Amino acid sequence: MAKGHRSQIKRERNANKDARPSAKLSYAGVSVTKACFVLDAIRGKDVTTALGILEYNPRYASSLIKKLLESAIANAENNNGMSKENLYVAECYANKGPTMKRIRARAQGRAYRIEKRQCHITVVLDER
Repeated sequence: MAKGHRSQIKRERNANKDARPSAKLSYAGVSVTKACFVLDAIRGKDVTTALGILEYNPRYASSLIKKLLESAIANAENNNGMSKENLYVAECYANKGPTMKRIRARAQGRAYRIEKRQCHITVVLDER
């Protein structure tokens, strides 16, 4: 058990919070593996290059991640006062979300399960 008053515990926890600008998309309708193909392409790149990669990437996840990256850039400019030219993608990852289970009718009264997977995508930026 942590010691101290609840407000003191919260203050200490918020003091250790990461100050880098970020954006998170929860419950994205794409699987983790499909999202990671796109995230691997932009990890470590500066934001203008990353936006260019996402613009011409044919995968569905790239459109979601492009909006997420633009949101993270806006957070950096408005909340932290950073300039877009110095920003790069420090971290980007996808975590597993809940799986919706659906049924597909098959021959002779059988039913196959369809799993519609979701993920939570996070993009963290930093200044060079």
